[in-house]
Amino acid sequence: MDERVERSALLYERALFEGDTGALAAADRELDAVEADLALARGRVIHGRFLRQREEDPGLAREDPDELTLFERAAELYRALGDARGEGEALFWVGCFHQLVRRDNAVAVPILQQSLELATRTGDKATMAEDLRHLGIADHRAGRLDTAREQLEESSRLWREIGRLPGVASNLVGLTYIAAAQGRRDDALVLIEEARAIAEASGARGLMRHIDEARSRL
Repeated sequence: MDERVERSALLYERALFEGDTGALAAADRELDAVEADLALARGRVIHGRFLRQREEDPGLAREDPDELTLFERAAELYRALGDARGEGEALFWVGCFHQLVRRDNAVAVPILQQSLELATRTGDKATMAEDLRHLGIADHRAGRLDTAREQLEESSRLWREIGRLPGVASNLVGLTYIAAAQGRRDDALVLIEEARAIAEASGARGLMRHIDEARSRL
């Protein structure tokens, strides 16, 4: 059992047997933290299922109405708990949902920027890297190639710093497309081969189709 659930049970007993008037409110906070973590985790699983369906057959990929509800509930609970790091992570997933599932960057970008602000303030480099990647995607789609390049390069730097190499490889695919769009074909060739080497070394087989597709377009 999660230790926070166990603590909530002890707090219940303290309220019941010792008359501690603050114990039940403390128990609620423990359980709210568990609920926030669980909502975020369930939302990620649903999002992963959407991405898998999109990979196998884009026509089968459908929005699950529970996904956004779970991410927004997690953000709400983290905010109420004063957990800025958790709120920043949950907001990233809210923004990611709007960008990838609903394909609505107008809604996604301000949420991703808010997430990035919280992640930067709390030193959450993983969420910072995710936010920068997806803000880079939005800039790329809007034709702001220089800004998109900067966002993806900074995201890659953070991924390297924390050792998340598949994230680096994924960003390099995006940087390959940007280089090609800017007429930097030699740079694009170097980038995609680096992406391939990192993906192979880190066992990120799921990226190989995207790497091969990007290489074929050069």
